[in-house]
Amino acid sequence: MTSITSHKDGTRRPPSAVRPPDRRNRKNLRPSGLPWISPAFVLVVGLIYYCIIETGYLSTLDWDGTSPTPTPVGAQNYTEILADPVFWLALWHTVLFFVVTFAVQTLIGFVFAAVLHSKIRLTAVYKVLVFTPVVIAPATMAPVFRQMFAADGQLNWTLEHLGLGFLAQPWLAQSSTAMPVIMFITVWEFTGLTFVLYYAAMGQIDPETLEAARTDGAGNLRILVSIVWPGVRGTTVALAMLGVIGALKTFDVPYLVTIGGPNYSTEFLGTYIYRVSIPQAHVGYGAALSVMLLVLALLGAIAVAARANRKDREPGV
Repeated sequence: MTSITSHKDGTRRPPSAVRPPDRRNRKNLRPSGLPWISPAFVLVVGLIYYCIIETGYLSTLDWDGTSPTPTPVGAQNYTEILADPVFWLALWHTVLFFVVTFAVQTLIGFVFAAVLHSKIRLTAVYKVLVFTPVVIAPATMAPVFRQMFAADGQLNWTLEHLGLGFLAQPWLAQSSTAMPVIMFITVWEFTGLTFVLYYAAMGQIDPETLEAARTDGAGNLRILVSIVWPGVRGTTVALAMLGVIGALKTFDVPYLVTIGGPNYSTEFLGTYIYRVSIPQAHVGYGAALSVMLLVLALLGAIAVAARANRKDREPGV
């Protein structure tokens, strides 16, 4: 005779109904994606975080990168950083660079995306033209811009032939114009990425909402400000986070075009870390600067995300 098992809910079921899952069923309960993410997980934990820890250790040393007996100095490198005027100058350049380039790229990218979402001819051609600078290697375009903005370059030649020779100047050889040139090159290079992300985000806005706004008499500018811009807010936040991190680790354009000069006028944290670690062979101090860079990047991204979350919780937003 088959025994009956009583349950808390009062029902009576045979033992086969409450039998625990067999091995085959337990195997099916395992996360199916684990084997696929294991290589990436091993790479991140085993390489990236190891490098971060190793950099943190090097930041406590006075080492030239080749000596077999580095000297432990504790937090001395960090103390020197706080008193280093070049570090604070590079940090100020980073903040200024982010504010200007992010504002200009956001404005131009948003406008381009809105225009190309309207029904104009040759849309595909314009998309390619706007996005092309993003895929050009900085090492390729840097010599072109260096020649263009040289004292005898194409820009000054054009100004002189337009009767604006009084505006010609050595753009890369003076502190007052070198940083604007770096900002201009960066905006030219990365506005295409901003445009693509905004273009994709605008495609997710409900067309019926836009049509209803037009029916109510809203013009194009009103629709952009009141409907489209709030609708792509998530993209703007993501671009701001990428902009903060990108500004903090900016290296290629200023180094290839101006080498951080003249007179540190285009020095960024990335170029300063390279200058200290390689040519000057202060690897320990460079590692401390790298740790500071990592901390600042994390704090900047967290601050942008926290501000976005706070605005999301505000009533009426």
